[in-house]
Amino acid sequence: MFEFKEKYGVEDLRLIMKELRSDHGCPWDREQDHKSIRMDVLEEAYEVAEAIDSENAELLKEELGDLMLQVVFHSEIESEKGVFDLDDVADGICKKLIYRHPHVFGDLQVDTSAEVLKNWDALKSKSKNEEKASDRLKSVPKLLPALMRGEKVGKRAANVGFDFGNVNEVIERLKSEITELEEALNSESDIKIEEELGDILFSCTNLSRFLKKDSEKALTFAINKFIIRFSSVEALIEEDGKTFSELSQEELDEYWEKAKKNTVI
Repeated sequence: MFEFKEKYGVEDLRLIMKELRSDHGCPWDREQDHKSIRMDVLEEAYEVAEAIDSENAELLKEELGDLMLQVVFHSEIESEKGVFDLDDVADGICKKLIYRHPHVFGDLQVDTSAEVLKNWDALKSKSKNEEKASDRLKSVPKLLPALMRGEKVGKRAANVGFDFGNVNEVIERLKSEITELEEALNSESDIKIEEELGDILFSCTNLSRFLKKDSEKALTFAINKFIIRFSSVEALIEEDGKTFSELSQEELDEYWEKAKKNTVI
Protein backbone atom coordinates (compact mmCIF):
# COMPACT_ATOMS: atom_id res chain seq x y z
CA MET A 1 0.00 0.00 0.00
CA PHE A 2 1.27 3.46 -0.85
CA GLU A 3 2.75 5.38 2.08
CA PHE A 4 2.10 9.11 2.40
CA LYS A 5 5.10 11.04 3.76
CA GLU A 6 6.08 14.50 4.89
CA LYS A 7 9.08 14.40 2.55
CA TYR A 8 9.82 12.09 -0.37
CA GLY A 9 13.06 11.06 -2.09
CA VAL A 10 14.21 9.73 -5.44
CA GLU A 11 13.30 6.14 -4.55
CA ASP A 12 9.78 7.30 -3.70
CA LEU A 13 9.51 8.85 -7.16
CA ARG A 14 10.36 5.52 -8.73
CA LEU A 15 7.77 3.72 -6.58
CA ILE A 16 5.10 6.31 -7.44
CA MET A 17 5.79 5.80 -11.14
CA LYS A 18 5.49 2.03 -10.70
CA GLU A 19 2.17 2.58 -8.98
CA LEU A 20 0.92 4.85 -11.77
CA ARG A 21 1.91 2.27 -14.40
CA SER A 22 0.40 -0.67 -12.50
CA ASP A 23 -2.87 -2.40 -13.39
CA HIS A 24 -4.69 -0.44 -10.69
CA GLY A 25 -2.87 2.80 -11.48
CA CYS A 26 -3.59 5.63 -13.92
CA PRO A 27 -5.07 4.73 -17.35
CA TRP A 28 -3.17 7.57 -19.07
CA ASP A 29 0.20 6.66 -17.57
CA ARG A 30 -0.28 2.99 -18.47
CA GLU A 31 -0.95 3.88 -22.11
CA GLN A 32 2.25 5.87 -22.64
CA ASP A 33 5.36 4.62 -24.43
CA HIS A 34 8.68 6.25 -25.35
CA LYS A 35 7.32 7.86 -28.50
CA SER A 36 4.15 9.23 -26.98
CA ILE A 37 6.08 11.20 -24.31
CA ARG A 38 9.14 11.87 -26.47
CA MET A 39 8.43 15.59 -26.91
CA ASP A 40 7.80 15.99 -23.17
CA VAL A 41 11.51 15.47 -22.55
CA LEU A 42 12.38 18.39 -24.83
CA GLU A 43 9.65 20.61 -23.40
CA GLU A 44 10.73 19.97 -19.80
CA ALA A 45 14.39 20.60 -20.68
CA TYR A 46 13.48 23.98 -22.18
CA GLU A 47 11.44 24.85 -19.09
CA VAL A 48 14.48 24.05 -16.94
CA ALA A 49 16.56 26.40 -19.11
CA GLU A 50 13.91 29.12 -18.76
CA ALA A 51 13.88 28.66 -15.00
CA ILE A 52 17.66 29.05 -14.92
CA ASP A 53 17.38 32.29 -16.87
CA SER A 54 14.73 33.55 -14.45
CA GLU A 55 17.14 33.00 -11.52
CA ASN A 56 14.17 31.70 -9.53
CA ALA A 57 15.43 28.84 -7.34
CA GLU A 58 11.94 27.63 -6.41
CA LEU A 59 10.89 27.47 -10.07
CA LEU A 60 14.15 25.73 -10.98
CA LYS A 61 13.52 23.09 -8.31
CA GLU A 62 10.06 22.45 -9.71
CA GLU A 63 11.20 22.23 -13.33
CA LEU A 64 14.11 19.93 -12.46
CA GLY A 65 11.55 17.66 -10.82
CA ASP A 66 9.50 17.61 -14.02
CA LEU A 67 12.60 16.72 -16.03
CA MET A 68 13.57 14.03 -13.51
CA LEU A 69 10.09 12.55 -13.91
CA GLN A 70 10.80 12.01 -17.61
CA VAL A 71 13.95 10.04 -16.79
CA VAL A 72 12.05 7.90 -14.29
CA PHE A 73 9.13 7.45 -16.70
CA HIS A 74 11.27 6.20 -19.58
CA SER A 75 13.31 4.02 -17.24
CA GLU A 76 10.16 2.41 -15.84
CA ILE A 77 8.89 1.61 -19.34
CA GLU A 78 12.11 -0.32 -20.03
CA SER A 79 12.09 -1.89 -16.55
CA GLU A 80 8.73 -3.46 -17.32
CA LYS A 81 10.32 -5.10 -20.37
CA GLY A 82 13.26 -6.32 -18.30
CA VAL A 83 15.74 -4.31 -20.39
CA PHE A 84 17.06 -1.76 -17.86
CA ASP A 85 15.86 0.25 -14.87
CA LEU A 86 16.66 3.53 -13.13
CA ASP A 87 19.61 1.99 -11.30
CA ASP A 88 21.10 0.90 -14.62
CA VAL A 89 20.73 4.45 -15.90
CA ALA A 90 22.49 5.77 -12.78
CA ASP A 91 25.17 3.09 -13.11
CA GLY A 92 25.83 4.10 -16.71
CA ILE A 93 26.25 7.80 -16.01
CA CYS A 94 28.41 7.13 -12.92
CA LYS A 95 30.79 4.96 -14.95
CA LYS A 96 30.84 7.55 -17.73
CA LEU A 97 31.74 10.35 -15.31
CA ILE A 98 34.52 8.31 -13.76
CA TYR A 99 35.89 7.34 -17.17
CA ARG A 100 35.83 10.88 -18.50
CA HIS A 101 37.43 12.41 -15.41
CA PRO A 102 40.77 10.57 -15.17
CA HIS A 103 42.25 13.76 -13.70
CA VAL A 104 39.94 13.26 -10.69
CA PHE A 105 39.57 9.49 -10.44
CA GLY A 106 42.89 8.54 -12.06
CA ASP A 107 46.47 9.68 -12.52
CA LEU A 108 46.09 12.14 -15.39
CA GLN A 109 47.35 15.66 -14.67
CA VAL A 110 45.54 18.69 -16.15
CA ASP A 111 46.00 22.37 -15.31
CA THR A 112 43.18 24.18 -17.11
CA SER A 113 39.52 23.76 -18.05
CA ALA A 114 40.57 23.83 -21.71
CA GLU A 115 42.71 20.73 -21.13
CA VAL A 116 39.81 19.05 -19.36
CA LEU A 117 37.46 19.70 -22.29
CA LYS A 118 40.03 18.53 -24.84
CA ASN A 119 40.58 15.29 -22.94
CA TRP A 120 36.81 14.88 -22.41
CA ASP A 121 36.19 15.13 -26.16
CA ALA A 122 38.96 12.63 -26.90
CA LEU A 123 37.59 10.10 -24.40
CA LYS A 124 34.02 10.65 -25.61
CA SER A 125 35.08 10.06 -29.20
CA LYS A 126 36.97 6.91 -28.22
CA SER A 127 34.04 5.49 -26.23
CA LYS A 128 31.71 6.03 -29.21
CA ASN A 129 34.18 4.46 -31.66
CA GLU A 130 34.42 7.65 -33.67
CA GLU A 131 37.45 6.99 -35.82
CA LYS A 132 37.13 9.85 -38.31
CA ALA A 133 36.77 13.57 -37.73
CA SER A 134 33.53 13.49 -39.73
CA ASP A 135 32.13 10.96 -37.26
CA ARG A 136 32.35 13.62 -34.55
CA LEU A 137 30.31 16.02 -36.68
CA LYS A 138 27.71 13.40 -37.53
CA SER A 139 27.24 12.52 -33.86
CA VAL A 140 25.92 15.99 -32.99
CA PRO A 141 22.19 15.29 -32.34
CA LYS A 142 20.05 16.17 -35.35
CA LEU A 143 17.16 17.23 -33.12
CA LEU A 144 19.10 20.04 -31.49
CA PRO A 145 17.89 23.55 -32.36
CA ALA A 146 19.60 24.30 -35.68
CA LEU A 147 21.62 27.27 -34.38
CA MET A 148 22.94 25.23 -31.46
CA ARG A 149 23.72 22.30 -33.73
CA GLY A 150 25.53 24.62 -36.14
CA GLU A 151 27.76 25.96 -33.36
CA LYS A 152 28.60 22.45 -32.16
CA VAL A 153 29.39 21.18 -35.65
CA GLY A 154 31.58 24.22 -36.32
CA LYS A 155 33.39 23.75 -33.01
CA ARG A 156 34.10 20.09 -33.66
CA ALA A 157 35.44 20.88 -37.11
CA ALA A 158 37.62 23.56 -35.53
CA ASN A 159 39.01 21.01 -33.07
CA VAL A 160 40.79 19.26 -35.95
CA GLY A 161 42.05 22.54 -37.41
CA PHE A 162 39.30 23.14 -39.99
CA ASP A 163 38.28 26.69 -39.14
CA PHE A 164 38.53 30.38 -39.95
CA GLY A 165 41.65 32.25 -38.94
CA ASN A 166 39.88 35.14 -37.20
CA VAL A 167 36.53 36.85 -36.81
CA ASN A 168 37.12 39.10 -39.83
CA GLU A 169 37.35 36.05 -42.07
CA VAL A 170 33.99 34.87 -40.73
CA ILE A 171 32.43 38.26 -41.44
CA GLU A 172 33.80 38.20 -44.98
CA ARG A 173 32.33 34.72 -45.48
CA LEU A 174 28.98 36.00 -44.21
CA LYS A 175 29.09 38.88 -46.69
CA SER A 176 29.92 36.43 -49.45
CA GLU A 177 26.97 34.24 -48.53
CA ILE A 178 24.64 37.25 -48.61
CA THR A 179 25.88 38.06 -52.12
CA GLU A 180 25.19 34.47 -53.17
CA LEU A 181 21.66 34.75 -51.76
CA GLU A 182 21.09 37.89 -53.82
CA GLU A 183 22.20 35.98 -56.90
CA ALA A 184 19.89 33.11 -56.00
CA LEU A 185 16.97 35.52 -55.67
CA ASN A 186 17.61 36.61 -59.27
CA SER A 187 17.52 32.97 -60.37
CA GLU A 188 14.10 32.56 -58.71
CA SER A 189 15.04 28.99 -57.73
CA ASP A 190 13.35 28.09 -54.44
CA ILE A 191 15.84 25.31 -53.76
CA LYS A 192 18.85 27.58 -54.39
CA ILE A 193 17.34 30.40 -52.30
CA GLU A 194 16.74 28.09 -49.35
CA GLU A 195 20.26 26.66 -49.69
CA GLU A 196 21.91 30.08 -49.68
CA LEU A 197 19.73 31.26 -46.79
CA GLY A 198 20.90 28.21 -44.85
CA ASP A 199 24.53 29.09 -45.62
CA ILE A 200 23.95 32.56 -44.17
CA LEU A 201 22.45 31.14 -40.97
CA PHE A 202 25.28 28.62 -40.61
CA SER A 203 27.82 31.43 -41.10
CA CYS A 204 26.06 33.30 -38.30
CA THR A 205 26.62 30.34 -35.95
CA ASN A 206 30.35 30.44 -36.80
CA LEU A 207 30.36 34.17 -36.10
CA SER A 208 28.70 33.56 -32.73
CA ARG A 209 31.32 30.96 -31.93
CA PHE A 210 34.20 33.33 -32.74
CA LEU A 211 32.58 36.11 -30.71
CA LYS A 212 32.10 33.62 -27.85
CA LYS A 213 28.38 34.32 -27.84
CA ASP A 214 25.43 31.92 -27.71
CA SER A 215 23.57 32.26 -31.01
CA GLU A 216 20.35 30.82 -29.53
CA LYS A 217 20.49 33.33 -26.70
CA ALA A 218 21.32 36.21 -29.05
CA LEU A 219 18.42 35.35 -31.36
CA THR A 220 16.03 34.94 -28.43
CA PHE A 221 17.01 38.40 -27.18
CA ALA A 222 16.47 39.87 -30.65
CA ILE A 223 13.03 38.25 -30.91
CA ASN A 224 12.01 39.54 -27.48
CA LYS A 225 13.29 43.00 -28.40
CA PHE A 226 11.22 42.95 -31.58
CA ILE A 227 8.08 41.99 -29.64
CA ILE A 228 8.61 44.84 -27.16
CA ARG A 229 9.18 47.38 -29.92
CA PHE A 230 6.24 46.06 -31.94
CA SER A 231 4.04 46.49 -28.87
CA SER A 232 5.30 50.07 -28.58
CA VAL A 233 4.49 50.70 -32.25
CA GLU A 234 1.00 49.34 -31.70
CA ALA A 235 0.49 51.59 -28.67
CA LEU A 236 1.64 54.66 -30.62
CA ILE A 237 -0.70 53.84 -33.49
CA GLU A 238 -3.63 53.40 -31.12
CA GLU A 239 -2.81 56.72 -29.41
CA ASP A 240 -3.21 58.38 -32.82
CA GLY A 241 -6.54 56.63 -33.31
CA LYS A 242 -5.30 54.58 -36.26
CA THR A 243 -4.84 50.92 -37.20
CA PHE A 244 -2.09 48.95 -38.94
CA SER A 245 -4.19 48.33 -42.04
CA GLU A 246 -4.70 52.00 -42.85
CA LEU A 247 -1.02 52.94 -42.66
CA SER A 248 1.52 52.77 -45.50
CA GLN A 249 4.87 51.03 -45.13
CA GLU A 250 6.59 54.40 -44.90
CA GLU A 251 4.29 55.49 -42.08
CA LEU A 252 4.84 52.21 -40.25
CA ASP A 253 8.60 52.72 -40.57
CA GLU A 254 8.21 56.15 -38.96
CA TYR A 255 6.31 54.63 -36.05
CA TRP A 256 9.03 51.97 -35.74
CA GLU A 257 11.79 54.58 -35.51
CA LYS A 258 9.76 56.47 -32.91
CA ALA A 259 9.26 53.26 -30.92
CA LYS A 260 13.02 52.55 -31.02
CA LYS A 261 13.65 55.92 -29.40
CA ASN A 262 10.97 55.37 -26.77
CA THR A 263 12.08 51.87 -25.71
CA VAL A 264 15.33 51.29 -23.84
CA ILE A 265 16.71 47.80 -24.54
